[in-house]
Amino acid sequence: MKRQNVRTLSLVVCTFTYLLIGAAVFDALESKEESRRDELLKVSTNALKSKYNISDDDYRMIELVITEYKPHKAGPQWKFAGAFYFATVVLAMIGYGHSTPVTAGGKAFCMGYAMVGIPLGLVMFQSIGERLNKFASVVIRQIKKYLHCKKIEATEMNLMFATGMLSSIIITTGAAVFSRYEGWTYFDSFYYCFVTLTTIGFGDYVALQNDNALKDKPGYVALSLVFILFGLAVVAASINLLVLRFMTMNAEDIRRDDPDMQSSSHHVLTLDGEVMAVNGKLLAANPYLGIGENPEIDQMSVCSCNCLGLNHIDNQEWLLDTSYHPSQTVLASNLKIKRASV
Repeated sequence: MKRQNVRTLSLVVCTFTYLLIGAAVFDALESKEESRRDELLKVSTNALKSKYNISDDDYRMIELVITEYKPHKAGPQWKFAGAFYFATVVLAMIGYGHSTPVTAGGKAFCMGYAMVGIPLGLVMFQSIGERLNKFASVVIRQIKKYLHCKKIEATEMNLMFATGMLSSIIITTGAAVFSRYEGWTYFDSFYYCFVTLTTIGFGDYVALQNDNALKDKPGYVALSLVFILFGLAVVAASINLLVLRFMTMNAEDIRRDDPDMQSSSHHVLTLDGEVMAVNGKLLAANPYLGIGENPEIDQMSVCSCNCLGLNHIDNQEWLLDTSYHPSQTVLASNLKIKRASV
């Protein structure tokens, strides 16, 4: 069985096993508390009905009024500030559920808006995440150079550590801010920040829902939006590194399992006659095009890490290999393809 199939099957088994473990743990932690609260609410309900002589129909109406009024405690939800907050939550796929459209037009527009906005948001967050990784690699390189390290290139682990630290700083700082403004405990605020930035969005804790915050606290509204957008961008940076790592492992498996892809997984022959490693390094240039005569040609990887390509020893072997000659088909082609970034 191919290594890719084994990995896929292993991931499925591990995921379902993880789900079973999670279900068992949540059952053990929450089920007794749920039963206790259910009994307490039933006792309180019966006590209120008896004390104020409330019928079952009247009590259900009171429950409905309280439930429907809850979103309005924060003030108008569909004025511009509240609508902008809702649009941000939709685009970021958080979905608190604190306020939802009730008109047919609002629901239809929400679906169409999400179909366009969600892909746009994903691309934006991914792009910002890539830029953050690039910035982090530059900073790490400068730090290593200042510390006189032998290898100054930023590795995958360096970047993961950097984005992890930045994510931790954002969550802990955000938890302190929301704890102050919302009156939550620090642990509950930390829980809210984590649930928000991972786009789980249960909706049990939602900011800007007390004391007409959407109307009377524009600075706090802006801070909450910046927290969501910037925090999601940092999370996207971390996800970008994980996806890159998975693609690396997948490429290695393809090279091992498919003999026909062995040579192409080691290097790619461009239409300019260049031999490229998987990570974008130039292994050999087409002498007929004069590329190899340029001493300043870029032979460095376009990626900040060396996870995809060959190591330096393999590169030297390829460079010293005189048996390679570009094919006549390649030489006769007038097409030009620029080097692609990984």
